[in-house]
Amino acid sequence: MIVERNCLHFSQLPIGMRTLYSGTLLVLGVGYLFAMIHIFASHAGRDGNPALSVQDLIIAYSGSKSDTRLEAALKGPMASMLPQAEQDEIVAWVRRGAIKEEFSTGTPLSVEAITEKRCKACHDGSNPHLPNLMGYENLASTIEIDTGMDIFTLVRVSHIHLFGITFIFFIVGSIFCHSYIKPLWLKCIILMTPFLAIILDIGSWYLTKLFPPFAWMVMISGAAMGVAFGVQVLISLYQMWFYKVPDELKENKGVVS
Repeated sequence: MIVERNCLHFSQLPIGMRTLYSGTLLVLGVGYLFAMIHIFASHAGRDGNPALSVQDLIIAYSGSKSDTRLEAALKGPMASMLPQAEQDEIVAWVRRGAIKEEFSTGTPLSVEAITEKRCKACHDGSNPHLPNLMGYENLASTIEIDTGMDIFTLVRVSHIHLFGITFIFFIVGSIFCHSYIKPLWLKCIILMTPFLAIILDIGSWYLTKLFPPFAWMVMISGAAMGVAFGVQVLISLYQMWFYKVPDELKENKGVVS
């Protein structure tokens, strides 16, 4: 009972607290939008089509099985890093068997010249999380069948997402608790959906490596997370500033369940 009486509707909160909540939700909303843009840029186009598809997710987590790691990167996250003509030159070199004598021809479109110009800034070997693409031997090590993200990378990304997203939805959910939603079970479902979705999402990364159709679960759980986030933010902002308080809530002195 004490907890319920401390959970007042937005209309009962001081304007300073509502302003604080609004600023928090707006900044988190912009951050979530940029996260979606990053996901799209990282995964879209791997299957040759510009839109983000289930096949893109299969390639990202399970591998393309028909392309080398280098080709998969050029079609996916690295597609915007170099002109199409230079991409075609590297892919053609790989398809010819990555012959060492053809690596450096002394022309601007040689594979060595392209990697020196386009890749050196990030792939010079100074960052242990990025492959070294400088020199024939290093580049040749990426010319093997693409098997998707390795387990170490998945584990590293998993713990970052689990910790970070949990805190984000705890903050958003704490604010959303001040909203007036009936029936109560619907409010609880909205609050729990993102936490269940992130577990299903990350778990499906690993399962997709073993059984590619689980990429559908990655797509569905990600969509559910986004919808839950949007619903909580929009309802909270609306009830903070534009909501007409119903008589039932007035009679209950602004206390919500």
